Amino acid sequence: MSADPEFDYQSELFVPESAEPEKTGSTALRVITWFSVGIAVAAVGIYVGAEIRNRYRFKKRTPYDFYSKAGSQQASEFGVGI
Repeated sequence: MSADPEFDYQSELFVPESAEPEKTGSTALRVITWFSVGIAVAAVGIYVGAEIRNRYRFKKRTPYDFYSKAGSQQASEFGVGI
C-alpha cells in the first residue's frame, strides 16, 4: 500500500467556517435553566402523586375509619392504680 503524496488528509476533516466556541455564561445559563425545569417537573409530579393517593385513600374508607380515635382516651387510665 503506497500513500498518495498529493492527498491532503486535513481536507477530510469537516470544520464549519462559522464555528465559534460557546460562551461559558450561555452554557451555565442553559444548565441552570434545565436544572430548574427538572426540579419543577419533579415537584409537580410529587404533588400530583400525593393528591391522587389521598383521593384514593379517601374513597376507600371503611366505617371503622370514622371511629378510629374513639377509644384512644382509655389508654391514659392504665397505671393509675385503680
